Amino acid sequence: MSKKALIISHIHVWDKQNKGDVAIVLAVQQLLRSRFSGVKIKDFPVESLKTFNRRRLDQINRSDLVVFGGGGLFYNYFLPFEQKMITAIKPPLVIFGVGYIQEIGAPELSPAKSKSLLNLIRKARLIGVRDFYTRNFLIKQGVKPAKIDLIGDPAILLSESKPAKLKLSAGMKIGLNLNYSGWLGFGLWRQDILKAYQDLAHYFIQQYRAQIYYLKHHPGEDNIYPELKIPGLKIIDLSPAEQKYAYGQLDLVVGMMLHASVLAFGAITPEINVAYDRRNYGFAKFIGCPELVIDLAKLKSGQLLKTAKQVFANHERYLVKFMRRRRLVRSYQSGFLDKIEKLFG
Repeated sequence: MSKKALIISHIHVWDKQNKGDVAIVLAVQQLLRSRFSGVKIKDFPVESLKTFNRRRLDQINRSDLVVFGGGGLFYNYFLPFEQKMITAIKPPLVIFGVGYIQEIGAPELSPAKSKSLLNLIRKARLIGVRDFYTRNFLIKQGVKPAKIDLIGDPAILLSESKPAKLKLSAGMKIGLNLNYSGWLGFGLWRQDILKAYQDLAHYFIQQYRAQIYYLKHHPGEDNIYPELKIPGLKIIDLSPAEQKYAYGQLDLVVGMMLHASVLAFGAITPEINVAYDRRNYGFAKFIGCPELVIDLAKLKSGQLLKTAKQVFANHERYLVKFMRRRRLVRSYQSGFLDKIEKLFG
């Protein structure tokens, strides 16, 4: 590496309300700083690529490297990107731990949005995606498999920080999370979701005197978690690094927001995800535990509680499996950073 410290333009989601989005940004930048000593990182919103802006382009072009990601940036909401803006980027561009988002009931990308995404892919020197679902999506779009590195979600490796004030009960501790951050399909499944969570909480309270915690990821959840009506429910709402530490003190996490599962997995806590998006299935497959994702259509049959009982009975096996898989993710991320380093000779 050159003695001159790198300047990196990091293009990412700008939402500071969603704990998962913040966790991803922090994790990517931690990984970059751990590899490139003294690196200076300049932050840009993903919306920077939606229109041609000469001033913004000049700022990006004054860097040595452009990092796009991670998180669900391949998403209807962010697309299309402006081809003229992408084409005019001069430094090497890499895609770092990005995912494709398609919520249950959402349409496929329009031809214009797919084309703009492919323009970005062609521009990228390296492509690192977070799951099989995103990889398969890109292959269907015509991207050659050899150009795609499956590296996992960077937030898995987010450094944990012990909160100054965190009081958790003794005995069994279970964390719950709901997605109420804008998914339009929630209303269609509202009663099934709430009932399944209530049944699970009731069982573990009755059988094991478990303490139930609500793991808040987005302020919109204030409008839904009170409807769980779980006795003694306590709220955990910390910074991403502190939240991940708290996850590591729990016995089981049941969530909907993808990064409730990602942070739990990264903290080596068994987790179950109720899928509102195709990517939820992709994450479960990526960690080698497809049985840990629950289809919305199976909630009425009691599948969530059945799976929770199974996970509890095999708790130690999941801990071992998660530790092994997390080590593999670390090796994937390290290998991808090796490739980035080689871009500079």
